[in-house]
Amino acid sequence: QLVESGGGLVQPGGSLRLSCAASGFSLDYYTIGWFRQAPGKEREGVSCMGRSGGNTNYTDSVKGRFTISRDNAKNTMYLQMNSLKPEDTATYYCAAWGTTFQAPCVLRWRPYDYWGQGTQVTVSS
Repeated sequence: QLVESGGGLVQPGGSLRLSCAASGFSLDYYTIGWFRQAPGKEREGVSCMGRSGGNTNYTDSVKGRFTISRDNAKNTMYLQMNSLKPEDTATYYCAAWGTTFQAPCVLRWRPYDYWGQGTQVTVSS
């Protein structure tokens, strides 16, 4: 089970930190990812990180603004979002995908095994 927290309403230019706690399995063995879906749009891969932590990927629109991280000791993943824009408004989902240690992460949603329930992020003045 994955449980997200940290969403909310923020003004343009502001920051939020999303957290996603895993239970029932160890994130050590999983590639992690963050996805988002805005009303009327397809689910979009935002960022991912491989098991080793050395492989990360970001969609172009968030590069330089968002940072993905993981704390395996706490079995938790994070998404730090800075310089938020109205177009970042969406429901954000965390996900985990069982892979080999060196496998590169991907921003496609289909291979991910576990999903959180989603947390709403609204960027508006």
